[in-house]
Amino acid sequence: MLRYAAIDIGSNAVRLLIADISLGNQRYEFKKNTLIRVPLRLGDDAFLNKEISERKIEDMVKTMTAFKNLMDVYQVSHYIACATSAMREAGNGKEIVKIIKRKANINLEIIEGQREASIIAANHIEETLDENRGYLYIDVGGGSTELTIFVNRKQVASKSFNIGTIRILDNQDKPETWDEMKDWVKVQTKNYKNLAAIGTGGNINKLFRMSDEKDGNPMSFTKLKNLYNDLNSYSLKERIRVFKLNADRADVIIPASEIYLTLMKWTGIKQIYVPRVGMVDGIINLLIEENLPKI
Repeated sequence: MLRYAAIDIGSNAVRLLIADISLGNQRYEFKKNTLIRVPLRLGDDAFLNKEISERKIEDMVKTMTAFKNLMDVYQVSHYIACATSAMREAGNGKEIVKIIKRKANINLEIIEGQREASIIAANHIEETLDENRGYLYIDVGGGSTELTIFVNRKQVASKSFNIGTIRILDNQDKPETWDEMKDWVKVQTKNYKNLAAIGTGGNINKLFRMSDEKDGNPMSFTKLKNLYNDLNSYSLKERIRVFKLNADRADVIIPASEIYLTLMKWTGIKQIYVPRVGMVDGIINLLIEENLPKI
């Protein structure tokens, strides 16, 4: 069995996806074998103190060592390990890359926002889109939000902004960044009517499940807004209990909802599709493109 792995070191959580690769209908496909998520919260250190603490580095080394051992057991032939916003901003990010290589034997790449957006785009969501419609693709992470505009199934614009859930919780989001995002999205979408949104990330996946919409159907702006209002009417502890949310989801789901709702409001978008793919899925698709022959 051919197996690839993806490691995504985000500002909120660290993920490992091990995927089985097979030849499907005229293309290579992958099936998720194992998905592990560890809520390290690197963003709290990076955005507030501008470096990752010794304790978090230790936790990261332990996590990466465990991931490496799992990849060996599963006989993974290729992997890509990426670190995003938190590690970009941490002053000791490059030093941590060396530590991870030395202690866990994992080659870790700190990627820029545009590279992050291109990995997410490797999911080729455009192939499933209505070719007569335009879409705003919104990927919300702990430290940044990646926006991509698709028209006639083609990518026409893409940009990354330093607005994310952990950054907002730590009051490290800047008004000028919100203004920049608003200006960009308004300029880029002004010529397109009847736009829909596509949302990716752990929070929108959770919100979609809570909405009770059927897979493949969009969630309306109104339903998302009602969900947000409902969640926001409870304290953090109550959200964990009433909605059965993990502690590391119960806080970030509020700012995540605000980002999606704000972008939909600015653009007049009334529906958001949630395909439940993300960074790790994009990495697996990238590995397929880079390592397997074209069919």
